[in-house]
Amino acid sequence: MQRKAYVPGAAVLLAALLAACTGGSGSDSPPDDPKPGDAGPSTTAAQPGKYRTLSDACSAVSQGTLDSLLPGLKQLTDQEQRDRAYQGEATLTYDNDRRSGCRWKAESTDSTDHLLLDFERVVSYDNAVSDDTRAQKVFAAKQTDANLPEPSTSGAGSEGSESSTSMSPSGSASPTPSGDSSRSAGSGGASSSGSAGATAGATATGTPADLQPRTLDDLGDAAFLNDVLSTARQRTVTVVFRTSNVVVSIEYDEQPAHPGTVPDSEEMQDRVRKLAQQLADSFAG
Repeated sequence: MQRKAYVPGAAVLLAALLAACTGGSGSDSPPDDPKPGDAGPSTTAAQPGKYRTLSDACSAVSQGTLDSLLPGLKQLTDQEQRDRAYQGEATLTYDNDRRSGCRWKAESTDSTDHLLLDFERVVSYDNAVSDDTRAQKVFAAKQTDANLPEPSTSGAGSEGSESSTSMSPSGSASPTPSGDSSRSAGSGGASSSGSAGATAGATATGTPADLQPRTLDDLGDAAFLNDVLSTARQRTVTVVFRTSNVVVSIEYDEQPAHPGTVPDSEEMQDRVRKLAQQLADSFAG
């Protein structure tokens, strides 16, 4: 059989093609592209939150503070029962470093009081989102759910003519007698114009304008307060604040034992805010 002739030109062409393929691998060639999903060396993960663990919520409130919030604790005569009441009841959690909560209850001759404390350590599982940023979203959702009213100025009259309100047994707002210095704004008496101003300055739940649900500027990184009075005359005051990647919620409610009695909004808010500040200071320390 006759062999085919070898064509030198084909070898030359093959050599040229090989040279073209390898000629671009010099020192000035660009680096290889990163693998799909590779963020590259210039991208850094978001910073973790300040807090990696949580303290026990049931141990976070001092006995003196509990006495202030729950007067019925001191009225318990049985020592064992009183000790259990001070200890509180831990809420169910599956990871104490992520969630810690505690509740207390006490009945007194005047009222039944409940206190609920909740610590939530927020962790972001997105490398592009920090724990703090995620905690901000958790806090914002709680504030949205609280449905805080817009700040009201309807109850603010001219200086020296403001008037506060109290609740009558029927639940309507009525001017406080001028003899009650703790509620009087110094107007010297309840005139018809003062009464109208007082009524306008109270919310539908009977809360004076300056005690309405609102944001708080002096607590943690962000905070708000809510105050709700039910038709059964149970008042619930809630304070929620965020410090770095921890969100703290305090819920305090009081149900009067006597018909026609309404829990004092200012007194309850003051108690909760003091507790909130103590907790914020403990996290800062």
